Order: sequence, then structure tokens, then C-alpha cells
Amino acid sequence: VVQHLQNGQLLRDIYLKKHKLLPTDWSADQLYLETTGKSRTLQSGLALLYGFLPDFDWKKIYFRHQPSALFCSGSCYCPVRNQYLEKEQRRQYLLRLKNSQLEKTYGEMAKIVDVPTKQLRAANPIDSMLCHFCHNVSFPCTRNGCVDMEHFKVIKTHQIEDEKERREKKLYLGYSLLGAHPILNQTISRMQRATEGRKEELFALYSAHDVTLSPVLSALGLSEARFPRFAARLIFELWQDREKPSDHSVRILYNGVDVTFHTSFCQDHHKRSPKPMCPLENLVRFVKRDMFVALGGS
Repeated sequence: VVQHLQNGQLLRDIYLKKHKLLPTDWSADQLYLETTGKSRTLQSGLALLYGFLPDFDWKKIYFRHQPSALFCSGSCYCPVRNQYLEKEQRRQYLLRLKNSQLEKTYGEMAKIVDVPTKQLRAANPIDSMLCHFCHNVSFPCTRNGCVDMEHFKVIKTHQIEDEKERREKKLYLGYSLLGAHPILNQTISRMQRATEGRKEELFALYSAHDVTLSPVLSALGLSEARFPRFAARLIFELWQDREKPSDHSVRILYNGVDVTFHTSFCQDHHKRSPKPMCPLENLVRFVKRDMFVALGGS
């Protein structure tokens, strides 16, 4: 919550105080807010808005509920996407089988906390261990012993190996291109409406999970981005050229770092242009056509 309050304040300084994105008497239709059914994503979104909006007014905050972690709304049915996901999960499973040290570690940890090994593995203990690690809290101990840093290292090392193989095998990329398409399609449609002078939905916030953000990062070609941390933020900015108002550009930031020219659709553009941005049409062409070309065009 504190991280998201700070995110909100940071965005407020940039987008409201500096760039006047929203008027001081902002209205509910100038915000588009969407969250999953998990209470923590709603709480994260509210914390960010509390830091962001000049007059946080409950009565003007309306979050849409999104049942899918991919934020695919009415475009969720996609058998090919599921095939990619099944193959990717199979790859993960086979990599785990090869790692006898990982299996031993799960066994030791399960014995310490007195649960079946299978149950512990299914719960993916790296999440809760990261909470302890990030806050410098000691790992749990029971009469059967202690979970320690060596257990953490084994799981973390495996996670890094898994990320490396995931990039090489490209099954996850196939899943990501299809999984992230609906939310990226919504994003460019909103941007195109803004270029036509429409004044609603000037600020859109999707409060989501790591399993939402990871496919979007992968689909954009940001393969070097590590798994999303707590309170990670991915921002799409739309810019208008003052001298040529019909010209629009986009800028993409991940955790405050400009990654526009690391995306697959704008990698070489900075060599031809002095602007630190990418033409909007590059992103539109990528979403409408190139994402499918990357899959082999089927």
C-alpha cells in the first residue's frame, strides 16, 4: 500500500502538476479503472489513486471488475493461446524434474512446516519467501528445523534458469502475444480516441497481477525485464506534437525507466529520429498486424 501511495504521488507530480493531464475539477468519465476480483488488486488501485488524484472522492471512483487476469473482457476464448500455455507449463515441469536439488529443497521445507511436499510446491513458496526476504524478516522455524537462506537460493536460482529457458524456447512468447492482445488492443483504441480530441478516459488504470504484467512485457518484446516486483508499474504515454498537432507518439516506461526503444516495434526508430518517442502508428501496426505475424500469421 505504501509503495502504491508513493507511485500515485510520483505520477501526480509528473502528469498532473507538470503536464496538467486532468483538470482540477476532474470528472468520473475522465478515469478508466479496472481491477481483478482479488481484493488486493482493488486495494492497490485505490492506494495509487489516493496518492494520484488531487481531490480523492469515493463517489467519483468506479472500478470495473475483470474476471480474467489477462484483462481480455469479451475476447477471452482462444484455444491456441491455451495450447501455448499447456506446452509452456510442460516445459516448466520438465525443467523442475531435472533439478534434483530443487526437489530435495522442497522436501526439506515441507518437512519443516509439516505439509506434503506436493502441497508446498503447488503453493509456490517463493512468493512468501520473497516477502520475508524483502522485509529482512527471518524465515520460519518449527520444532522440525528452520527454512533458511540456502533453501531460498536454490528456488531463486531455479527461477532465474527457468526465465532464461523460457526466453529461448519462445513458447511463453506465443502465449503472451495472444494473451496480451486484448489489453493492448483496448489501449490503442483508447489512444486513437484521444487523438480525435475525445476528452474522456484521459487516465486509465489497470490494477493487476504479475501474471497480467509478465505476458504484456513479453509481448512487447521486453524480454530482459525480470519478473514483476511488488507495486511494479508499466506506463503507456500518448504525446501530441505541438508544431504538428496531427502527429502523435507513444512512450513506454517500466518502473520509471524509459524502455520505448527496447520494444520489438520501435527498436531502431531512435536511429532515425531525435525524439525520445515512437510514432503511435508503430504501436497500432504492431497490435493490429505484427503480433500475429510473429506467431506465423495464422
